[in-house]
Amino acid sequence: MHELLSPAEMTRADRITIDAGTPGIQLMERAGRAVADAVAFAHPLGSRVLVVAGPGNNGGDGYIAARILRERGYRVDLWSLVQPSMLTGDAALAATRWAGQIMVADLSGLIAMLRRATVVIDALFGAGLSRDLDGLAKETILSINQSERPVIAVDLPSGIDGLTGQVRGVAIRAATSVTFFRRKPGHLLLPGRDCCGPVIVADIGIRAWVLRELGIATFANDPALWLDSIEVPRLTDQKYVRGHALVVSGGMLTTGAARLGAMAALRAGAGLVTVASPPDALAVNASHLTAVMLRSMANAGELDGILSDRRFNAVLIGPGAGVGEATAELVRVSLSRQRKVVIDADALTSFKDDPQGLFGPILASGGQAVLTPHAGEFARLFPDLAEATGRPKPERARAAARRSGAVVILKGADTVIAAPDGRAAINDNAPPDLATAGSGDTLAGIVTGLLARWAPPFEAAAAAVWMHGETGRLAGPGLIAEDLASHIPQVLRDLYDRKKRLALPVTETDDDPVDVGGSD
Repeated sequence: MHELLSPAEMTRADRITIDAGTPGIQLMERAGRAVADAVAFAHPLGSRVLVVAGPGNNGGDGYIAARILRERGYRVDLWSLVQPSMLTGDAALAATRWAGQIMVADLSGLIAMLRRATVVIDALFGAGLSRDLDGLAKETILSINQSERPVIAVDLPSGIDGLTGQVRGVAIRAATSVTFFRRKPGHLLLPGRDCCGPVIVADIGIRAWVLRELGIATFANDPALWLDSIEVPRLTDQKYVRGHALVVSGGMLTTGAARLGAMAALRAGAGLVTVASPPDALAVNASHLTAVMLRSMANAGELDGILSDRRFNAVLIGPGAGVGEATAELVRVSLSRQRKVVIDADALTSFKDDPQGLFGPILASGGQAVLTPHAGEFARLFPDLAEATGRPKPERARAAARRSGAVVILKGADTVIAAPDGRAAINDNAPPDLATAGSGDTLAGIVTGLLARWAPPFEAAAAAVWMHGETGRLAGPGLIAEDLASHIPQVLRDLYDRKKRLALPVTETDDDPVDVGGSD
């Protein structure tokens, strides 16, 4: 279930299901039961549950959960932000099915209820909130947080914007969230993800075919999204069939970043990897490289000569390359040769004064590039998009991808991968330990290795981001960038096993492997 639904798309999914014959109150009953089940799983019979209900359908879900829990033997208090008479539609019907007392809009009464509660159900606003909270609603959320009682949020913690993940003034900090049909972007984007706790996705009877009606283009970055693009090695393979990646090194004092990228590309499955090194850095690189090969390259003209060998099918430029026109020209030469090019770090910053000088060659090359900016680099290339902080991160990444013609990896704890065709994936498996020098160089190398293996740019980028997160998880606390590549084989082994279990068909690509003649 890697599809993500915006609040508006979820509303449409409900409407399509209702129009197809399922009453809305039936969907609400199932949602409320899922919330009640989450409470029952974590808290013993007889616990005191406080349900805090809001003015819409989220509140209706809370009324259903309250009724079911009381029927099961829980002690239930119900506090509402509004009079039940103000509810409409299915939420109003749900309220009529609750026969117990309701305390309405009494903040001191809420505080008293919180003192005796074992657990709180947050049914105030859910994913559809699109304004900053103030007044009684804000005070209600502050009181719940200050009580330090565990909270089970209905759909999404109240105060989190379901589309952007932003806090709308103030937000519930939940122990668990129960959402319906599919997760929302706000479950994965920060800071919303940090407020959700573990997210339970409940089946309330909306069928998967509804997704086709919605035309979903936003996804959680899960292997299901790209696994069929990752080829399991075959007995008939040989190294040139698996692609030859070229990694451009910086000068003598900045060679380490390129070597991190090169090793990651090799571990990710490229059949061969070569480092193109300035002459003054040849000795330094040679002293550290074994399985990775080495070529001398003094300037863009010499890089062009290297790329005249068609077996080099993927190029990485940027890690430790240096900022300036010389690096920018290396990028342009690589793109002119219509290779798959990963443009990272210094190569991105080299175009800060002329972003169109990068985007034009990418578009002319046929759109085989991947850009890997962190927030600062993104702001240099796309200053207007970076300043649009109220715009959802996936939308900003999509706009950057359309403008540049490249797949964009907008890095961060909630990395977003976006393609020019509008697809976007949000990543959520990266541990905080990855915030260390050289980690991004390794990520760029994994992307390059997968591109060399003939994976399409969007799938290669999304898979690399996920694999990078898994290497960080396996390396654990205290990791340094040099640790990451050594864990790629385990990550690949797990992916290959998963693919074999699913019995996915062998992927045929549009790219024909080049002539494999020649020597190392």
